[in-house]
Amino acid sequence: MIREDRFLISRKPYAIDLDSLQVGARTKSGHYWAMVNAVWFRRHSKGYGDDRRIITVACIGTLRNLQDDKPADARGFLAAYTDGRYGGDCQGRWDGENYWGAQKPEVIEEHLAILRSMLANYPAIPEGYDGWWTFQPAR
Repeated sequence: MIREDRFLISRKPYAIDLDSLQVGARTKSGHYWAMVNAVWFRRHSKGYGDDRRIITVACIGTLRNLQDDKPADARGFLAAYTDGRYGGDCQGRWDGENYWGAQKPEVIEEHLAILRSMLANYPAIPEGYDGWWTFQPAR
């Protein structure tokens, strides 16, 4: 992944919690599953027909990847993570009106505390996250 200083939603950037790296045990194939917590904004279509409109949503979840070498830290993980075709694993999404995601009330509350603030302060990076990271090469 590539870190950029400015936010462009068209480049599908992520803000990363650099302290959240989790690395699994070595797999039988000799690789390591690793993941970090992330938040991001995306555009979604809402409504149908004449009521259809494009809205911005705030998402929370993880970025995970199978890595050849065990990453020492989140920056090392991100540097080796070059294939973003699947994007992040969204665990919660807020569109300013509706929440989609977790079912446990305490997790919903945690998600909404971050997601509401994100959408209200769009496109600011939430506290505790580093951004913006993208899979797209510099133009």
